[in-house]
Amino acid sequence: MKLIYKKTDNRTQRGFSLIEVLIALVIMSVGMLGIAGLYVQSMQAGRTSMFRHHAVTLAGDVADRIRANPTAAAGYAAAAGAGGCIDTGLSCTPAQMAANDILLWKAQAGDTLPGGDVAVVFNAAVGTAPPTYLITVSWSEPGETPSYAITVPVLPI
Repeated sequence: MKLIYKKTDNRTQRGFSLIEVLIALVIMSVGMLGIAGLYVQSMQAGRTSMFRHHAVTLAGDVADRIRANPTAAAGYAAAAGAGGCIDTGLSCTPAQMAANDILLWKAQAGDTLPGGDVAVVFNAAVGTAPPTYLITVSWSEPGETPSYAITVPVLPI
């Protein structure tokens, strides 16, 4: 029996060349950088969403406290003050309660929002019935200073 050897061509490719491997690594690296960029952007969007949630919650708290103390009127547009109106058994005037509320809001804004602040503008113009309060909650984010504002009508008692 005669064995026949088949001659192999040495020029045929038997695997990956180094250039193909390097190109595949570059393509994978670009893809991974894209994924990392999306991850960073989603983290920033999540942080912004959390801050907006805190701002809306704080503005709602401000509106509820103003509705609970409607006779304070322009007292909510004044400066904050420590009235000691909560858990002390003292009887406070509406203006003292407003000053105490403002102090609490500013503390809450500072605790939950970076550079957070609350501003209240009282509008009792003759043409507007009932009087309204413009509540603005602002905070700092890299490159911008976003804010959330609502207008709350309050009927005096």
